[in-house]
Formats: sequence, structure tokens, C-alpha cells
Amino acid sequence: MGQFGRAVKEIVTTVLLAFILALLIRNYIVDARVIPSGSMLPTIQQSDRILVNKLAYNFKEPKRGDIIVFESPVSVGDSQDFIKRVIALPGERVEIRNGKVYINGKPLEEDYILEAPNYNFGPVMVPEDCLFVLGDNRNSSYDSHLWNVWLRIDKVKGKAFLRYWPPNRIGLID
Repeated sequence: MGQFGRAVKEIVTTVLLAFILALLIRNYIVDARVIPSGSMLPTIQQSDRILVNKLAYNFKEPKRGDIIVFESPVSVGDSQDFIKRVIALPGERVEIRNGKVYINGKPLEEDYILEAPNYNFGPVMVPEDCLFVLGDNRNSSYDSHLWNVWLRIDKVKGKAFLRYWPPNRIGLID
């Protein structure tokens, strides 16, 4: 094999290894997502591009305040994944009244929401192995307060952790 043949073989090998590595990373470690709606305003804007840590919950459970990506627990036609904020954990009582969210009777401090919820909900107890999630845009979010089913923890795909687009908003997601 000549020098040209070795160079071609080396390039093909490098490209194949890069492709395989990218597939492994995307399938098991980090996934890139485009935000399809304004349900997480003002924290995440529609059309933002984010990274999701798929390993985040392999060794620990989600906690209140985490922004998670999960398989929709309700049928929405195109079976699109959702992104919402964890509000209540298994065994907690959640209620929404008078523009505030209450967890076990105590108001939740929420400096990240667009506006106070204009609806009442509950009180309900979050079942074992389930989560109660809401969008930060409380009045324009299809989330746990509207579903007639619970989000099971095993449907969580990962934790949103970084916005990489647009350039003026690059940074960690709180």
C-alpha cells in the first residue's frame, strides 16, 4: 500500500472512530435538545439549544428545582419529550392556591417563574416513584397540574445543565 493509501485509511479510521464516539456520547452521556415551546420562560427561551446530562440520575434521585427532560406521561400525538422543573418529590403534598405553590403546607420560594399561577390545584400527595413538575411559565405550560397521570421517575431522561445557543445566552442552567 502506498503513502496515499495509508493516508486514506488513516482518514477513514479517524472519521469512523469520531462517528462512533459521537453516537456513544449522544446515546449514553449527553444529548442536545432544541426547546420547542415557551413553557419554561423566562429561564429557557423557545428555540434555545441545551445539553442534557443523561447520567445525572443514574446514582441519585431528582431534587426540587432540577430542570429535567422526560418522556411525556400523556399522549400528545407526536410523543415529544417535555422539559419542566421538579416541584414536588415522592411523599410530598403539593397544592397551588392564591398564586403560590405549597409543599407540605409551606409556600415555595420561586424567583424563577414568569408570573404567579392563576389557577388552583390540589392538595394532592405525590405517589412513590413519581414527581410533580411545572413549567416556569406557569400559566402557559402543559404540566403536572393538568395531567390526569403522574410522571414516573423512570421516565426521566436527564437533567438540563447547559445552554449553548444563542451565543449571548451561553451558560449553565440554574
